[in-house]
Amino acid sequence: MASKEKKKSSIVGVPLYVAIAVALIAGLVYAYVQVANSAGRQVIELTPEAKAYIGNLKLSGVDIKAHDSYLGQRVIELTGNIANNGDRAIVSVAVICVFYDSNGLVVLRERSTVVGAKQGGLKPGETKAFRMPFDGVSENWNKEMPTLVIASIQFS
Repeated sequence: MASKEKKKSSIVGVPLYVAIAVALIAGLVYAYVQVANSAGRQVIELTPEAKAYIGNLKLSGVDIKAHDSYLGQRVIELTGNIANNGDRAIVSVAVICVFYDSNGLVVLRERSTVVGAKQGGLKPGETKAFRMPFDGVSENWNKEMPTLVIASIQFS
């Protein structure tokens, strides 16, 4: 009789363990999706000083090209110029580029530095060329110019 009780409790235990495992996996999948979604959203937080100065920065001649890298990956490249029409020297400028699909959904949102230490900053009245390569753009991309938003400005 004792073996029947043991057999019955082990039969009940298996579905319980399976249910716990399924709930745990579902919870992990949910947490992963939440983290992945929040990682894709970048908050643009300009300082009040940068917000006041942003009108002095002008992007011009922005062009987009696609080519294959030497590793066979598709690379989308934005080139253009950035001008500092204000009276302050700038150490760095970062831009967020947002690529969309044909339905208007975001397929890539990536931050890129257009002016930095490598370029030597951007003096008042100066214009410099920039290049932003992107190798993670989805094939679903609508093949149009992405939205460019200045995300940060650092002054010297």
